[in-house]
Amino acid sequence: MGPYYLGIDIGASSGRHILAHLEDGRMVLEEIHRFPNGMVEKDGENVWDVDGLFGEIKAGMKKCVELGKIPVSVGIDTWGVDFVLLDENRERIGNAVAYRDGRTKGMDEEVYKKISEEDLYARTGIQKQIFNTIYQLMALKVKKPEQLEKAKTMLMMPDYFHFLLSGVAATEYTNATTGQLVNPETKDWDMELIRKLGYPEEIFCKIVTPGTVLGDLTEEIQKEVGFNCKVIAPATHDTGSAVIAVPTDSDNTLYISSGTWSLMGTELFRANCSAESKANNLTNEGGYDYRFRYLKNIMGLWMIQSVKKEIGGSLGFGEICEQASKCEISSIVDCNDDRFLAPANMTREVQAACRESGQQVPEGIAQVACVIYNSLAQCYAKTIREIAAITGQDYDRIHIVGGGANADYLNRLTAEATKIPVFAGPTEATAIGNLAAQMMALGDLKDLKDARACVYRSFPIAEYK
Repeated sequence: MGPYYLGIDIGASSGRHILAHLEDGRMVLEEIHRFPNGMVEKDGENVWDVDGLFGEIKAGMKKCVELGKIPVSVGIDTWGVDFVLLDENRERIGNAVAYRDGRTKGMDEEVYKKISEEDLYARTGIQKQIFNTIYQLMALKVKKPEQLEKAKTMLMMPDYFHFLLSGVAATEYTNATTGQLVNPETKDWDMELIRKLGYPEEIFCKIVTPGTVLGDLTEEIQKEVGFNCKVIAPATHDTGSAVIAVPTDSDNTLYISSGTWSLMGTELFRANCSAESKANNLTNEGGYDYRFRYLKNIMGLWMIQSVKKEIGGSLGFGEICEQASKCEISSIVDCNDDRFLAPANMTREVQAACRESGQQVPEGIAQVACVIYNSLAQCYAKTIREIAAITGQDYDRIHIVGGGANADYLNRLTAEATKIPVFAGPTEATAIGNLAAQMMALGDLKDLKDARACVYRSFPIAEYK
């Protein structure tokens, strides 16, 4: 049995600590700690409780000692685009504002006063999302310039947690690219763009690649958690880690990292920053080994999560999926419509969209979920057509990884809508990719091909045709 590695995967609604080791060539996982997450309102802003999250990070690490399973390394992944600012004393400035906060409204127009939307895409290859880091920084510049003036360091969310563990301030590549400020050719900050926008250059830390060993735990953290280990930056963007865990070595594979968001795409070795790519709202996010995650952000299971809270009662996601599969309602909504990003009530928003388009209005959790699942499958099929047309590639399989791989009804709908075989699993793809990056960094896995072969051997994969 090999050494233990600790992957900490923090999503928008929950986080978990997963220990892993290799046994007979297979990765064995053990979840040792789970905790809730979510936006909270503070000072009129939707923010992340980063102090509470870091407390949970340390609490989960202490459980390694209780279990007698001390990891050789730890790495953290989270969502993208969000960040914190630190002052000259490396103390946090202001709140860790969440991407769903409304502060970026109208900030795209402020950015386009400095650079056109077309030139921005040609320069970065990143899909426009109003919550991208580039617009969040503009919101600070316009609304709270004193915070930017005090700032000496900007760290993306997982980089901040790594900094608190190791004392090392660095920005990991896959997460940095989500902010729309990285040059896809140099793989580094686009300082010319940053100067053009008037953002302080000094706040942008050195970019490091997935698998970089940042250092040991600080002495203070060692005393608190009861051990020392290496702090390794995995692919700190959750989708970046999830794509590492796609169990295939085929070049004509599409993937869907299915969770709160559905991230659907393929891997490219060179970014596609063409006007055609922009017109289809595709993005070129950084991946492991400088591959590009050429994908589209689709609203995903956020819609299901929302209606479950609103009208799902005590039903689990599996039960909702099963009930939806028995409905006969053909209404479809555009999952990528901004109206579904953060509505006051998702159920009413879906119903309103159906009513406005002259379709049957769903009633009850089963029908509303059925509309969402069918809409997602149709959106996947449309996205495949767009990617195939732009890349000139025919794709012969779709790999669904992440929690959404458990959604049997959605998987069946996806295979039917796309006419392509669907392979679902592993469900813990993000944590697995995080752990695989650590194992590659310390030599227990040779390279990405070896890691993906290990994933294929280690976890069940369901097939839908």
